[in-house]
Amino acid sequence: MATTRSTKTTTAAKTATAAKTVKAAKATAAKRKLTPRKAMPPSEAPALSAEDAIAVLKLAKKSTSIELKLTVPATGHRATIRGLQLDPVEAQPRQAFFFDTPNLDLFKAGVVVRARRIQGGDGDTVVKLRPVDPDKIDPDLRRDASFKIEVDVMPGGFVCSASYKGVCTGKEVLDTTAGELPLSSLFSKEQRAFYEAHAPAGIALDSLVTLGPLFLLRSRHQPKDYDRRVTTEMWLYPDGSRILEISTKCRPVEAFQVGAEFKAYLARCGIALTGTQEPKTGIALAYLKDHLGE
Repeated sequence: MATTRSTKTTTAAKTATAAKTVKAAKATAAKRKLTPRKAMPPSEAPALSAEDAIAVLKLAKKSTSIELKLTVPATGHRATIRGLQLDPVEAQPRQAFFFDTPNLDLFKAGVVVRARRIQGGDGDTVVKLRPVDPDKIDPDLRRDASFKIEVDVMPGGFVCSASYKGVCTGKEVLDTTAGELPLSSLFSKEQRAFYEAHAPAGIALDSLVTLGPLFLLRSRHQPKDYDRRVTTEMWLYPDGSRILEISTKCRPVEAFQVGAEFKAYLARCGIALTGTQEPKTGIALAYLKDHLGE
């Protein structure tokens, strides 16, 4: 069974108790509308409002990190790759598998379960919950290096999520998705406790179906005219469609400074902060649901 590379919390039971606290936070966060905004047509995609900027600042102070994201419209992919001076040959190939019910009941409840195969034989797993209120998360859970609270910020929207990460091998991912191992064996006991605390009642981890895989190329590079690493992911779908996302991470205290610098960097690369902004996970799951069994 795969395990996390971190100091474990005292017991799995304690982790489950802490995770239940996060579940209560989910309802609170939903009431406070800490959810991504509905995607808008390119001409209407705005910057964050003053009210949203204040909300992001408050969340940032209680989070592990901030990730600034931009989804580029398909018509701008070629120009973006050229503007960022990316070398496709240097990109790392990955396979992403999602696990949910055929009707995406987990995703509808704000839970995402995923595993990835990574070039070189490695793999990783995650159980993610969003939205969350950082104030409601147990301190013991926050001290686990495998647990992360992150605010994703994109043009016109933001969301705060909690993720419990784990590591595995690529072969374990293949064996599990082929039905040779139970899905629960791919996740640590802490991840399983986190899942059980937040999944809809009656949906056991081992009852989930495999959605995917999807193939993607990931590149992390250090631009010459920008002092922060930039990550680019190109998700490739069987029907020929693609999703291109550009992102960078920073510490919470740097959020607005880095946001301004990142925006200026993208402008220098000829990349506009417009276009439909939708989380790639939602797009991926919707596609995989419609093509389940193919």
